[in-house]
Amino acid sequence: RTHPTDTTNTSLLGASSIPALATHTHTHTHTHPSLAYTSVMSQPPPPPSGPPPSRPNPPSRPPPPRSQPPPPRSSRPPPPNAAPPPPKPSSQPPPPPGPPRRVPHAFDESQLPSLRHGLTTAQERDKRRRTCRFIEEAGRVLKLPRVAVATAMVLFHRFYAKHSFTEHDRFEAAAAALLLAAKTEESPKKLTHVIQECHRLKNRGLQKQKEVMAGAAATAAAAAGRNSPVPIGYLDTKGEEFAKLKDRILLLERVILHTIGFELSIDHPYKFLVEQVKKMLVARQVEYITPPPPPSSSTSTAAGPSSSPPSNMAKMTNELVQYAMNFANDSMHTSLCLQFNAKTIALACVYMSVKFTKVRPTEGKMWSDILGIEME
Repeated sequence: RTHPTDTTNTSLLGASSIPALATHTHTHTHTHPSLAYTSVMSQPPPPPSGPPPSRPNPPSRPPPPRSQPPPPRSSRPPPPNAAPPPPKPSSQPPPPPGPPRRVPHAFDESQLPSLRHGLTTAQERDKRRRTCRFIEEAGRVLKLPRVAVATAMVLFHRFYAKHSFTEHDRFEAAAAALLLAAKTEESPKKLTHVIQECHRLKNRGLQKQKEVMAGAAATAAAAAGRNSPVPIGYLDTKGEEFAKLKDRILLLERVILHTIGFELSIDHPYKFLVEQVKKMLVARQVEYITPPPPPSSSTSTAAGPSSSPPSNMAKMTNELVQYAMNFANDSMHTSLCLQFNAKTIALACVYMSVKFTKVRPTEGKMWSDILGIEME
């Protein structure tokens, strides 16, 4: 844009000055807006009219701890197999060891299901003892090894630790335990054989009466040339009673498996007590209180010159093992297998056997040191 004064001056000047004015006008027209824009952007903001706001003081911080200088490094590195430095001795003596802490066992005889169903403690123990005798006799008739019979007793005790004697017939549970234990110890027996022998032993009291009553009938049948198809005391394998008993025993076998959680690996005290007796005798840790008399000369002469009598060591071994085995067998009639492990029961059996055998430790030692047990 041109101002009015610029137009008046153009009319008064000559033609020679017109190009200069045009140049001035063009220069003024393009340079003026750029100057105005630069002056606005470069102008600083006005200062505030009031006093400057005060800033809050930063919170005071504790001075940093003085850094300790690092330990001087040795020029030679330690060997790779160097032993660690010994620990610094403590100024205070260690506390004396207290008595060993006893951990309560999960088995509690006062919480057995049979006691909650009306049985007393004495009645519950009596049923366990009588049924274990039944298992022993049945195992002997079935010609089962001793380990299989002991396994059947442990299964029986574990089963009635979770079930009541009023819920299941104890003789049928014993037959199922025998059947399962025979399989576990690799000496299986036929189901029919187990059922027949257990049924005959259970009804042994009534068997004599049946024999007396069936005596006349058997005599008449023999005279007529007819033999009884079923022996006295056994069940007819094709009868309904045998079929029902078979189903109940097979069901109880599965119930026992679920009750014990399929835990079929069972340790017995027999191997532990034999190892302990051999260990004591090899180390010469026991001796007779009163040495047995030597064998008579007549006995050795009758036996022949080649045969020698057993030594005192062999006699002591037989006595200790036999007594310990008897105590272990008797412990199976109780619930000790639910309260202690097999090794502890074995050591207790060995301790009682040395008391009955009349032997004593050598060199004035204590039985607790030799057997590794605690006297309470």
